[in-house]
Amino acid sequence: MFNDLSSVTAYLETRRSGKPRDMVSPGPDAPTLDRILQTAMRTPDHGKLFPWRFVEITNREAFAELLTEAFLTANPDARPAQIDAAIASARMAPTLVFLMSAPQPSAKIPLWEQQLSVGAVAMNLIHAAHAHGFVASWITGWASYDPMVRDSLCLGEEKIAGMFFIGTPALALEERPRPIPGDIIRQWP
Repeated sequence: MFNDLSSVTAYLETRRSGKPRDMVSPGPDAPTLDRILQTAMRTPDHGKLFPWRFVEITNREAFAELLTEAFLTANPDARPAQIDAAIASARMAPTLVFLMSAPQPSAKIPLWEQQLSVGAVAMNLIHAAHAHGFVASWITGWASYDPMVRDSLCLGEEKIAGMFFIGTPALALEERPRPIPGDIIRQWP
């Protein structure tokens, strides 16, 4: 059983993201999404800088139009099938939230630590969504690096850390390959 909520340990040992294309309604309602995002913010953040922001995509058709324009700007000779594939994420899962990396000026907290905090928020967002009975997935993809998409969604020097799809799985979750502990854990000296 994936995402076993019977205990914290059971959940962490069975945590599995869902595929955005396989997510259906329901997604979280507004109060539940607010709780999910507030839970995600309970993350290590040296210096209390809050170097992250969220953007909920509420108009999916407008987002699809943005992706279409951005993709065609970067790929003016794209065929209709390529465009459809490139913008498919705009219509996946009932809920879509972007996480932005928003580093703050600090003489004490290096950029690297702020970026680690963004990654911790990302994982907490997934855990919080799963804890509320949904399935979630953290995806980047071309849109996360496209300048037109960034300029439309980000403020100032923010960067897109990823898109977070949240919904109900339409298909059973499947395991994926996991590392062999002995291959990545070592002792020192």
